[in-house]
Amino acid sequence: MLVPRREFLLLSTALIAGCAAAPSRPDRRQAAVAELGPTPRLRAAINLGNPILAGRNPVGDPSGVSVDLAREAARRLEVPLELVVFNSAGSVVEAVKARQVDLAFVAIDPVRAADADYTAPYVVIEGAYLVRNGSPLRLNEEVDRAGTRVTVGRGSAYDLYLTRSLKAATLVRAPTSPAVTDMFLAQNLEVAAGVRQQLEADAKRVGGVRLLPGRFMVIEQAMGVPKGHVAMQAWLSDFIEEMKSSGFVAASLQKHAIEGASVAPARAGG
Repeated sequence: MLVPRREFLLLSTALIAGCAAAPSRPDRRQAAVAELGPTPRLRAAINLGNPILAGRNPVGDPSGVSVDLAREAARRLEVPLELVVFNSAGSVVEAVKARQVDLAFVAIDPVRAADADYTAPYVVIEGAYLVRNGSPLRLNEEVDRAGTRVTVGRGSAYDLYLTRSLKAATLVRAPTSPAVTDMFLAQNLEVAAGVRQQLEADAKRVGGVRLLPGRFMVIEQAMGVPKGHVAMQAWLSDFIEEMKSSGFVAASLQKHAIEGASVAPARAGG
């Protein structure tokens, strides 16, 4: 069937426009790399304060799922990788805000969205409460009471969440998440809050404490970039979906013996 000339021209124009609006994968990679500057390298923030994401291997080098993802991203972008190590999420967020790093692995939070753009989450982890064995507290819902002091890592996802959600309890901020339990004990506070795996390890280390059952929040860990780095955010969004669907994230969690974290579901509409 012959197509009338006017309809043919309209169809051709639409196809050309569509091709222009959807650049090829190499073009998207090049646009992302261009945002890294004239001598591109990928500066990736690695937070050693979250044992789900990273730690140090037996020889002292950074290791973990975030390190694996950073290395794979740099490999695919075809740029050198620079791992920038931090001991707290708050320090990572400040580095993103100051544009001292190009990539961070952080929990999604509306407060942080003022200075960073995120991919969809790649893993989901749990926030838990720790109390002494003799504490009257038995349920998460019992924590938010007058006179209860909750220790939390300054600037962490738990700090941001509990700042919004606690109405009667008081937050006491430790310098980093790994310091929470020791501060909780030293200052004779009522509750420590943080990532479940960190608190479980602390409970074995110090004794005389227990975790409350269940969780008080779910943390969505994503890849973040400085605000306005739209090309890198778009490229990483596709990258992380492939890392989830291919089994890369699951294999990395298994390799590093991470329990209590699950691979996040696929991006809605992806």
